[in-house]
Amino acid sequence: MSTSRGRRRRSHPGARRRARERALDLLYEAETKGIAPDAVLGELQVGPDPYAAALVHGVAAHLGEIDALIAAHATAWSIDRLPAVDRQLLRIAAYEIAFGAEVPAAVAIDEAVGLAREFSTEESGRYVNGVLAAIATTARPLAAP
Repeated sequence: MSTSRGRRRRSHPGARRRARERALDLLYEAETKGIAPDAVLGELQVGPDPYAAALVHGVAAHLGEIDALIAAHATAWSIDRLPAVDRQLLRIAAYEIAFGAEVPAAVAIDEAVGLAREFSTEESGRYVNGVLAAIATTARPLAAP
């Protein structure tokens, strides 16, 4: 789509944020139901945004590696003791940082912090930021914020 100045317009800036939010919902639902994230996707009458589905599939495929990254960098909390929302946000962003090369680490961190502040607590935002910044320095050192 072109603007009046002839530049190409990108997709709506909130599309990826909405996809991350939907992925958060789906991963949270899977954990709450005690089923695989892919099974939650299979139960849907209408599939989510392709990026949301990619996040859910990616987190599911790399869950062990993602949880190991989080556990290595989470201070004072084991992954099982984290609030469920924070745990899923950390998983989504850690997946984007470690396995989603097309997403800058700073963007993944910023989005996760924003969602933590919206759906969890202000303290969660700071904690999520700290854990993800530490993950970014080891998982993608050249892209660390």
